[in-house]
Amino acid sequence: QVQLVESGGGLVQAGGSLRLSCAASGSGFSINAMSWYRQAPGKQRDLVAVNTSGGTTNYADSVKGRFTISRDNAKNTVYLQMNSLKPEDTGVYYCQAIVVLGGWTDIYWGQGTQVTVSS
Repeated sequence: QVQLVESGGGLVQAGGSLRLSCAASGSGFSINAMSWYRQAPGKQRDLVAVNTSGGTTNYADSVKGRFTISRDNAKNTVYLQMNSLKPEDTGVYYCQAIVVLGGWTDIYWGQGTQVTVSS
């Protein structure tokens, strides 16, 4: 079994910064893509940023130029550096990993971390 544990959320004023972390733990697994999603109150969960196993990154248009996704493969950890935060960035941020374990590929999710940006 693989677990994803997120950290780094909190309350910040508009224009501020936060850094989220997501660490995968377990044994005998490898990770393909790792991504961050967010879910605002009353809305669906949307993709924010993705980092593939080859290091390619993609971002939602709404965060381009402000957010940076990075990854430490040795630590099985993905980060999301969020700068110039806006109130509309508020939501629960979820880490997702596409994991290969025992010959199977599955999608794993973290428990979510709350980010609140005040105006």
